[in-house]
Amino acid sequence: MKSAHLCLLLYVFSSASVLVYAFEPITTTVVLGIGAALGRTIYNYLHESCDSKWIAFNATALEVDLENKLFGQHIASRIILKAVNGFMSNENPKKPLVLSLHGWTGTGKNFVSQLIANSVYKEGIDSSFVHIFTSELHFPHASQFDTYKSQLQQWIKGNVTNCAHSMFIFDEMDKMHPGLIDSIKPYLDYYDKLDGVSYRKAIFIFLSNAGGESITQTALDFWKAGRDREEIELRDLETLLSLAVFNNKKSGLWHTSLIDKNLVDFFVPFLPLEYRHVVQCAMAEMKARGLTPDKNVADQVARDVVYFPKSERVFSVKGCKTIESKLDYYT
Repeated sequence: MKSAHLCLLLYVFSSASVLVYAFEPITTTVVLGIGAALGRTIYNYLHESCDSKWIAFNATALEVDLENKLFGQHIASRIILKAVNGFMSNENPKKPLVLSLHGWTGTGKNFVSQLIANSVYKEGIDSSFVHIFTSELHFPHASQFDTYKSQLQQWIKGNVTNCAHSMFIFDEMDKMHPGLIDSIKPYLDYYDKLDGVSYRKAIFIFLSNAGGESITQTALDFWKAGRDREEIELRDLETLLSLAVFNNKKSGLWHTSLIDKNLVDFFVPFLPLEYRHVVQCAMAEMKARGLTPDKNVADQVARDVVYFPKSERVFSVKGCKTIESKLDYYT
């Protein structure tokens, strides 16, 4: 359908160009104007732009994705849905949305970032308005700390100037140089504008393994007490998590003013995954590949994953991170 519409636009544009030669000068100017307008229409049809055609939050899609594609994360799902829905529904937010996602590898932090992007941008995580920073790739050398601070500030300012609804994802925060993230603190604060630029409609997401030990210990305590993991609530983890991140030199948020000034809207805990969740991940991956989900295969994959504590084998060491490669072996 899209190609058909494009062919029609190109045909009309070409026809308008040919007609130019058949009119008097004054009429030619009018036709050229029509041609230029059609040209802009074609350009906007093909190229992503910062408008409602390309940026339109779909709350229902996010809710469905969180419910059907994210496993074992009842706290994170609830927080993410309410936070993003509330922010995107507010035409005049007082500050950018700042989420800090914490937990061990393979628990769904990167995946949730993709789901959020998919619900906001037509192009999803591939949108030109979604910007991903990875500590070891973009900020590898401690000796260039000052350069990184300047570049990061300029990059964010430039992209928000280009589109107010920009999203910035900082991966591997636990490997980022302490203090670097403080360089963007003004952009996350309650300012109307800074140097003529408003950052209030932007979204900032921090991903970190820091705090994972505290989250896992809480989940393990609940399990040892015979309590269901769904009984764990945000209040059981949020204060503990923010303190663990603030006091950890390897968190990327060590002694940061973002925490001091309460600029992080939510510290979102991602719980360690159990066997049943790994099975769900395997089933979902088979479905995503166009295969008929096979419970027996999913069980085989889940059994091949390493669990801890060693004696009880309760939680997956790497969550669902190795599921794709293991599924290749069994299918």
